[in-house]
Amino acid sequence: MPASWIESFDLQQILDEWSRLGLAMLLGGLIGLERQIYGHWAGLRTHVAVALGSAVFTLAGLGVAPPPNADATRVVQGIAAGIGFLGAGTILKLSDQLEIKGLTTASSIWLTAAVGTAAGLAMISLAVSATIMALLLLALLRPLEKNFPAKEN
Repeated sequence: MPASWIESFDLQQILDEWSRLGLAMLLGGLIGLERQIYGHWAGLRTHVAVALGSAVFTLAGLGVAPPPNADATRVVQGIAAGIGFLGAGTILKLSDQLEIKGLTTASSIWLTAAVGTAAGLAMISLAVSATIMALLLLALLRPLEKNFPAKEN
């Protein structure tokens, strides 16, 4: 007879999953907060949801095919491809101007999915390092970028 969910209750596994999901939310929230503060379309909630969703897909993939049979690369490929559709929705081509808006927001969404995936895989140092680098990139390059003249075609 199959075990009920109560009989298979594993507190250690639950704590491990909660810590991975919590880390994904925290790190995604930091990136989203930066976007929110500067008034971009995808802000705090979007980035937290993207990181959390990526971590959930990663953990679910590992749950169905646990090590040593796990093929996490398929889950990672699915997340990377799928999140592109969400990011693409933030990119706008302004028809009356030769300008495209939303590329940085789209890339921050994509990067947040990668951070959530790393957190889901328990690659803590990678997830934290990528978040720190993302915040440096977003915060420090903004003023530098304003010093360059706009492209003209």
